[in-house]
Amino acid sequence: MDRRNWLSRLMGRSELGLTRSRIRAAYAVAIATDVLQFGLGPLGWAFFDEILDVIALIATTRLLGFHPLLLPTFIIEMVPVIDVLPTWTGCVALVVAMRNKQSPAMARDADAAVTIDVKPTRSEV
Repeated sequence: MDRRNWLSRLMGRSELGLTRSRIRAAYAVAIATDVLQFGLGPLGWAFFDEILDVIALIATTRLLGFHPLLLPTFIIEMVPVIDVLPTWTGCVALVVAMRNKQSPAMARDADAAVTIDVKPTRSEV
């Protein structure tokens, strides 16, 4: 696998792209993580909040592809009082919106490059 293909897959620009099921799964992971952290309270249990954050980071990265917004969200979640805010849900919403904003432009360029030429194989008289 060449470097360009690896980098595009890491950044979430794979052949599959974002599907509705991937987006729904990413929202489910983010909402579940935020609800669990809100239920634990601002102090949480010993390292349980951090384990949830690591799982959320890995799961959303696998579902949506890596995006730079995931790292500040992960770091913000380490602050004890701020971690009760729905930061994972907000981050997933931003990443999905940014990816959807990028994809029509990429699709237009791809459509412009594809030309289908049809020629008759035999003529009917």
